[in-house]
Formats: sequence, structure tokens, C-alpha cells
Amino acid sequence: MKKLVAMVGTNSKKSTNRDLLNFISKHFADQADIELMEIDGLPLFNKPADKEVPQQAKDMAAKIEAADGVIISTPEYDHTVPAPLVNALNWLSYHIYPFTDKPVMITGSSYGRLGSSRAQMHLRQILDSPDIKARVLPNSEFMLGYGLDAFDSKGDLKDADTTKQLEAIFEDFMTFIDITEQLIEARGSKLQEAKDFDWEK
Repeated sequence: MKKLVAMVGTNSKKSTNRDLLNFISKHFADQADIELMEIDGLPLFNKPADKEVPQQAKDMAAKIEAADGVIISTPEYDHTVPAPLVNALNWLSYHIYPFTDKPVMITGSSYGRLGSSRAQMHLRQILDSPDIKARVLPNSEFMLGYGLDAFDSKGDLKDADTTKQLEAIFEDFMTFIDITEQLIEARGSKLQEAKDFDWEK
């Protein structure tokens, strides 16, 4: 069984993105062991002179490195990724490389109709940056609109068609993880490339 990390892309105590990841963890429990990861508590990224990474970020990185893949569920604030998620990714790409070659599936929930579509687009660009070099599931994003009304009292998605859409994307992600492993075996890892990259050179 595959092991996945599901990163809650907000530090809000109440979030439909956390609700979505909780549903994913429960709904696909027979296919993967999915552990939720919170990002609250990290200090603001400040590029410390001693290059020391907070222990919380190191612990997060260790879990990501040990996982077969990562699911990130992002809200959308002002048409982009929320600051706490960017902050977490800043720490998780500062002299540590947990996302390099890591398969990532992007999801998102919003209160309105668009389901964090713009934020997901920006998140894809961030994850593709030379500092991170994740391998993001292509052409597949799960965008849950009207998130406040999307779940029933048990935390399940109400709409059957929406659930089927999520199931199809999750199935693609499971296959993508296997394909990524084959690509790394055939072409090698990008880890050294990530370590060698420096914006100041």
C-alpha cells in the first residue's frame, strides 16, 4: 500500500481544504495510507544567515521524503496561493529537498464556484521551480467549488459525480506515482541538479 502525505494548504483552524483532505484520507483508505500534514506554526521565512532550518520544517521534510507522493489542497486568496502555504514551501526548499522528484497531486476547495483554479495554477508553477523540482500530476486538478455546502454531516462529499471525478483523478495519481518511479530509474534523479542550483550564481 502506498503512503501519502496530504498537506493542508492553510493555517486556518476551519477549512474546507482540510475537510477535503480528511475525506480523501477516509475514502481511499483501502488504496493508500494518507497522513494529514498541517503547516501552521512555522516561522516566517527569512533566509537565516546560519542557513538553519526550523525543526518543524525538518520533520515535515522527513515525512515527505518517506512518502510515495504528496497531495496538496490549496485555498485561493486574492486569486493566488495563500501566504502560509508559500511560506511552508519556502522552508521546504531551503537547503532541504524533500519535493525533488516527488509525485504531487494538486487539489483545492473554495467558497465560490471556481474551486481555487487560479491558486492551483500558481501552485503548479511554484512546484515546478528549480528550487523544488516536484513532479506534478499533469492535466489533472480537482477543484471543489462551493466547499461550505459540499460535505454532509459525516464529512463525505454530497455529490456523487464530484466523488467520481475525484476517484478518477486519484486513480491517475496512483498510476503517476508508478510512472514517476520508472522515469527516475531510467533517467536518474534531479536531486543533485536541485542542490547545485543557486539564484545568486
